[in-house]
Amino acid sequence: MLDFIYYPVSWIMWVWHKVFGFVLGDDNGFAWALSVVFLVFTLRVILYKPFVVQVRSMRKMQEMAPEMQKLRKKYANDRQKLATEMQKLQQQNGANPLMGCLPILVQIPVFIGLFHVLREFKPGKTENYVFNAAENASFVDSSLFGAKLGSAIFPLQNTASVEALGGNLVSQWIVMIPLMIAAGIFTHITARHSVARQQAQIAAGTVAANPQAEIMQKLMLYVFPIGVVVGAPFLPLAVLFYWVANNLWTLGQQYVVYRKIDAEESDKAEKATESAKARAPRPGQKPLRDVRRGSAEDVREIADEPIQPAEEEAAEAASEARATGSDGASAGTGATPDGQRNGTARNGNGNGSGNGNGQKKPGAKPVQKRPGAKARRGKRR
Repeated sequence: MLDFIYYPVSWIMWVWHKVFGFVLGDDNGFAWALSVVFLVFTLRVILYKPFVVQVRSMRKMQEMAPEMQKLRKKYANDRQKLATEMQKLQQQNGANPLMGCLPILVQIPVFIGLFHVLREFKPGKTENYVFNAAENASFVDSSLFGAKLGSAIFPLQNTASVEALGGNLVSQWIVMIPLMIAAGIFTHITARHSVARQQAQIAAGTVAANPQAEIMQKLMLYVFPIGVVVGAPFLPLAVLFYWVANNLWTLGQQYVVYRKIDAEESDKAEKATESAKARAPRPGQKPLRDVRRGSAEDVREIADEPIQPAEEEAAEAASEARATGSDGASAGTGATPDGQRNGTARNGNGNGSGNGNGQKKPGAKPVQKRPGAKARRGKRR
């Protein structure tokens, strides 16, 4: 029924047994034990990228926890709307709850497949999936310090006993007890590493506290390791090698991946701080109001431009007037709407006299231009 799992698992184990059997010998117990260990490593290498996606997805889900709690309160009586809003929130933040469970979901069938393949190593069998009769006999005859890899201390149904495989029960206990303790310790250390990170995030305020998560953390820290130690005598010895190798790999992988992700987030935080400092006004500078838009936003382009005094505006107007006067002389009085102005407004040389020549009155303060205001050009009428 589950041959699509059993055959790939047995094939990977067969390949590694050929590799280590070439060096140590086909009947060597270490060759068979190493084939199980590297079966784990092969699987975890394949699942490395999904594991990174899992960590990122879990981090985003933790950051989204406060918003998700608000949605639960808001749509407590409308589950369909709640599911729609939850999905929308996850899409906006790029989070996928399924990716957080994918590596674990893949490892479960592999564990089941290995357990089944090891149970099928029995005296007199002609084949065990990809293993032929000679390889089956090699596994049965091999031992590790007198312990049989395919047997458990308390064998379950269809599992060969230690005596049936030609082993010794005392030797089986001597080899299995250290592995049982190691499996429990590494399971606890791996769980403690994950829990410590979650607690650090809660203390930093990046993740909201969750009572359900706290219960799960206690289960991971104490119940799971105890369960491994208690259940180990019912499992084949090779499965303990699988469990210890898997926890060691997980511990090292967590250290590498979490360190990499922390470095990336630290770089993003530094860039965000530098960008905020670059957009902030200089010391002593007040934000300017953009009168063209009527908003109170800080317009850096306008703030950086020098303010043009009134003298320069007047000089610019006078320069234009001289350029006009150079084409021909215009003598006499300058007409204004209120009446005639005495004196010569312009002469042929372009010299201006009177109050309309752009001269600043004594004691007058320079008038600053409003941001966005256009310079007034042209002749006075």
